[in-house]
Amino acid sequence: MLYDLFQQHATSHTSVLNLFRYITFRSGAACMTALLISLCLGNPLIAQLRRIQREGQPIRKLGPERHLIEKVGTPTMGGVLILLSLFGSTLLWADLTNGFVWAVMLTTLAFGAVGFADDYLKLSRRNTDGVSKRMRLGCEFSASLIGGIWLECLMPPDLANHLAFPFVKDLLLPLGYAFPLFAMITITGFGNAVNFTDGLDGLAIVPAIVASLVFALISYLVGNHIFADYLQLHAVPGTGELGVFCSALVGAGLGFLWFNAPPAAVFMGDTGSLALGGALGAVAVAVKHELVLCIVGGLFVVETFSVIIQVFWYKRTGRRVFLMAPLHHHFEKKGWAESKIVIRFWIVSIVLGLCGLATLKLR
Repeated sequence: MLYDLFQQHATSHTSVLNLFRYITFRSGAACMTALLISLCLGNPLIAQLRRIQREGQPIRKLGPERHLIEKVGTPTMGGVLILLSLFGSTLLWADLTNGFVWAVMLTTLAFGAVGFADDYLKLSRRNTDGVSKRMRLGCEFSASLIGGIWLECLMPPDLANHLAFPFVKDLLLPLGYAFPLFAMITITGFGNAVNFTDGLDGLAIVPAIVASLVFALISYLVGNHIFADYLQLHAVPGTGELGVFCSALVGAGLGFLWFNAPPAAVFMGDTGSLALGGALGAVAVAVKHELVLCIVGGLFVVETFSVIIQVFWYKRTGRRVFLMAPLHHHFEKKGWAESKIVIRFWIVSIVLGLCGLATLKLR
């Protein structure tokens, strides 16, 4: 919005207005704006959620015992705060004529809507059974498939349906008509991966912030053909604007963390976790760094595989690999303090983020 407004009036003699042409300036402004929106809306929104959700989020009886005591009464749907901050800032600072921005935003919104419906049903029924798995996955697959096709149409023809590999500069795997399916699996997979990770105060939001920071940089580099050529990346014109979106996501995440830091005043719920994962997956597809997302978001991947392994092995043998899945619950069962688990997982996510950045120069 501001980009379009000042673009009409900026000239070579208005250096201040020319700032709005730079993605770096608008990315920083988007981060700060999202943070301020989140901090300003946080307390009123949480108070409203407390009035509506008098008993707070329903707690799983099969989860760790201490959750039934320590987390009872905490409201959920805090993801609404993330989405309001994210979209408000992005609409203010991004180039709204850019198709990549709209494709990623609407995919994020669709995943947030699925999560909102799931949270609403859990609250209204006062149990942990929300939207049915079939309906939920059906909506997620549909949204991510449409998003994948939309993003493919925006890409250069020589990249549109190809898979790029980190560390190998010239290798592109043609997927043909299977690319939208690959995009669908990537976006939906990460939506649910973040959802699995969101089980402790502050656990999911910091790795999401780290991944957003990394992909803000990747988007900027991939969208600039000079930097892309120098680093031997596959340039995708127009994706630089996703740096503004990712920066807004960083600010929205930091604002939410202010209220979600242990002990949490609000949980993000499926509204937030599905939206965050869907956003990261969509950005990764847009900038042709889907496999790098698996490195940067490795914590989400490990949490997801811990669930898959646990379910598979239990059905096959009747025994458990982990004391409880996802993985963070395993460490809770081993007696680790919640703060120790969360901080150590944060450290892992930061290390993985640095590993993801290393792929930019090792190509």
